[in-house]
Amino acid sequence: MSDHSSEAHSHGSVKSYLVGFIWSVILTGIPFWMVMTEAFDKGPTYITIVLLAIVQIFVHLKYFLHLDFSEQGKLDTYSFIFSAVIIVMVVALSVWIIFASNAMMM
Repeated sequence: MSDHSSEAHSHGSVKSYLVGFIWSVILTGIPFWMVMTEAFDKGPTYITIVLLAIVQIFVHLKYFLHLDFSEQGKLDTYSFIFSAVIIVMVVALSVWIIFASNAMMM
């Protein structure tokens, strides 16, 4: 039978999950409010949405996926970064190939 002890990887506490949830709600609510009230021009709204989305990605990585650079989580973090880079490369190169093919057919 496999060992399912929690000694190998530490999971977050209720407090860390609540902190992550509160940050996620705040980082979702601000762009939602900006769009619904049209309080700002479109340019600053777009920039704020993108910046807060990037911040929210890091909040999710830290509080929900528990990725950090401690001795325990370093391997998980590096594995995630490697996977993300490969996925971005595959998607970006696929889009590039599709656009190049389209340009050659026109």
